[in-house]
Amino acid sequence: EVNTFLEALQENAPVSIRLNPFKRTRNPIEFLSQTEPVLWSQHGYYLKERPSFTFDPLFHSGYYYVQEASSMFIEHIVRQLISDSVNCLDLCAAPGGKSTSLLSSLPEGSLLVSNEIIRQRANILSETMVKFGNPNSVVTNNDPNDFAALPNFFDLILVDAPCSGEGMFRKDEVAINEWSAQNVNMCKERQKNILNDVWASLRPGGILIYSTCTYNTSENENNALWATSVLGAESTEVEVELEWSITKSYNDKVEAYRFFPHKTKGEGLFVTVLRKNGTYESYQTTLSYKNTKKNKKHFSPFIKDISYYEGLINNSTTYDYVDLENRIIALPKKHSSTLLSLKEMLKVVSMGIELGEIKGKNFIPSHALAMSNDLNMSAFVNYELSYNEAIAFLRSEAISIPDAPKGFILLTYKKEPIGFVKNLANRANNLYPHAWRIRSGHLPQSSIFIFK
Repeated sequence: EVNTFLEALQENAPVSIRLNPFKRTRNPIEFLSQTEPVLWSQHGYYLKERPSFTFDPLFHSGYYYVQEASSMFIEHIVRQLISDSVNCLDLCAAPGGKSTSLLSSLPEGSLLVSNEIIRQRANILSETMVKFGNPNSVVTNNDPNDFAALPNFFDLILVDAPCSGEGMFRKDEVAINEWSAQNVNMCKERQKNILNDVWASLRPGGILIYSTCTYNTSENENNALWATSVLGAESTEVEVELEWSITKSYNDKVEAYRFFPHKTKGEGLFVTVLRKNGTYESYQTTLSYKNTKKNKKHFSPFIKDISYYEGLINNSTTYDYVDLENRIIALPKKHSSTLLSLKEMLKVVSMGIELGEIKGKNFIPSHALAMSNDLNMSAFVNYELSYNEAIAFLRSEAISIPDAPKGFILLTYKKEPIGFVKNLANRANNLYPHAWRIRSGHLPQSSIFIFK
């Protein structure tokens, strides 16, 4: 197969997106042109050509995520093997594609911890998760061994391990230039260390999905065999359809799934599922939050008078409301104690729904509120932007909406929220996060629209 494989590496990579099912349900915008579904994903679609996603306001609103099709296979695994709500950890999560895929497929009521060790990448991960708008998540910035402080806590762990990146060769020249046999061996050992560090936090009977975007057996089957022999993991089968053209394991002692670009419509991927021995009925699923010396001076973070804040979101009675250093955050009641405990134990970047910030006597709504799937749009005056106005807003430029009343205005594009402004009649203060702004000053020449 080597010739057809090498020929495939010279072709353009397919372009695919995955819709946000929560926003899609709320606002079912139709595709502008015909698309082809990704067969192993409920929400994934191939596009005929690659548009300029940067200049699509719906991309910035979290209506969809640009994700390589093979990676969407994680959805299929979760739907097949997970039936009850779980505590899930995405250990190496940036930039966030697989985390949003997990939230799309996990049973209702599940909690997702999305972690990234590098701070700058953790901020990018947080941006992705905020735009996705699901409150049952927390973004952390920790080393893998930090999760040893949570023994037997997670039912499901995804380790999309840092690897030598052979599966990215046709779309990333840097991956080719950085490849070496020495780097493969270094990655193999680092992957073992990561698995070893996080294994204790997986509950007996729990599942660890191990994936890489590389082809060699050293980082793939060999590491899976190492996990079965050293960690006592059990290799677990996943049912797949023959028409998906997924290649099975190169070792009959390991159940694994390989995506090759000359066979499947996607990039290179390796996935295996490892189950931890034992049963987990007796293990706790929540953490009990207690004030520590660090936060005693603030007394309880829970807000007593929530009359104003609960009107900002739908399903308001399912949330607890906390004040964390003048930032008002809505936490799902089922997970509020756990989330606050995690904040004490880990380096938390974002969690729940940040409703806004108190500055003096004023409450400034947060962009995270605009992105939330539970935003109560009727709590604000809505103002629908034209395409050019939406791009100006996303560039953090000042815009004028003289017909709207003074105060905070929720801006929409195709009826989908894209952020807030504070209208002052003669001008409107742009509240879009400056670090997220579109930096390019030129619109693309070709059509960039995906949706009607």
